[in-house]
Amino acid sequence: MADHKPSVLFVCIKNGGKSQMAAALMELKARGAVDVYSAGTKPGSAINAQSAEAVAEVGADMSAGTPKAIDPELLRRVDRVVLVGGEAQVEPVDGMAGAIETWLTDEPSERGIEGMERMRLVRDDIAARVDNLLAELTQ
Repeated sequence: MADHKPSVLFVCIKNGGKSQMAAALMELKARGAVDVYSAGTKPGSAINAQSAEAVAEVGADMSAGTPKAIDPELLRRVDRVVLVGGEAQVEPVDGMAGAIETWLTDEPSERGIEGMERMRLVRDDIAARVDNLLAELTQ
């Protein structure tokens, strides 16, 4: 098992914000030690510009990302499927290798916090969760 490279699929609804942020932060922190994917249950048409700006502030890059749908083959293959936020739902598929977990991320807009201040709080919450997941996947 020593030659197995762990893999993770981050999922949200539109695949333009939170799941892309999580993927970009994992790619930055894992430095190639984890195969990282993201997808949406109902992909939107573009990356959220404020999400991209917020992760760029900490050195991550999601600017080249494009929203995409979940590939059932990828769903079967990855070690972990992470639903980022409470909105997206993914049904397990036959032969799935990994577990599905949900990150109920901070939603500052519920406290009246909007714009880049909101996005930085979301980013920091996701980044802390990515750190924990990275440690778990690579231990």
